[in-house]
Amino acid sequence: MHQRKSKKILLYFFLLFTVGSINNLTFKDYKFKEIQDIKISGLNNSNKEKIHKKIYDLKSENIFFLNRAEIVEVINSDPLVESFNVFKKYPSTLHINIKETNLVAKINKDGKIFYIGTNGKLSEKNFFAAKIPFIFGKPNVQEFLNFKKKIDQSEFSYKQIENLYFFPSKRWDIELRNKIILKLPRENVRNVLDDVFRLLKNDNFNNIKTIDARVKNQIILND
Repeated sequence: MHQRKSKKILLYFFLLFTVGSINNLTFKDYKFKEIQDIKISGLNNSNKEKIHKKIYDLKSENIFFLNRAEIVEVINSDPLVESFNVFKKYPSTLHINIKETNLVAKINKDGKIFYIGTNGKLSEKNFFAAKIPFIFGKPNVQEFLNFKKKIDQSEFSYKQIENLYFFPSKRWDIELRNKIILKLPRENVRNVLDDVFRLLKNDNFNNIKTIDARVKNQIILND
């Protein structure tokens, strides 16, 4: 019995050594290909080319040794990138799928017009066709995104907005595309917007120019 076990152990050891040796030799002799192709989807051609060039410049000898942190840094450096996925297709192709951010407002900073994305980044790129509100005042980006979230949670449509006015007191006014001005309080913004939305649906208030809801539980109309 003991002799049989010894023979089995020797046989297993021999097989393990043989297979392991073949694999090691194969791996050692195999030369991985360099990155031959970088495919990027989800951005316009101009931004694709910029990211493609930067990644191509930092590529390593083969796909196994790409520096993920460097690739992430390159992609995130583009303010139009909302999110992305990177896939390695062996032996020599890199696929990068990018979701482009939505531009939701324009703002003047130090004499330049910037576009604010839902990713919280500012872009200087010129988008003539973008019909998005202009922000007057100096909110930081997160203050604006927090305010927009309240609008999106209300019955109001963000598409109705022409301009946004931010005040040092952290309060906002909204100018609608039909030129009606909404003066909002600092608190309870979502509920106030719902009340105003229902009011504007009433045909008896067609000539309103200003809706002042800054005082709690009051809405003052001016025509």
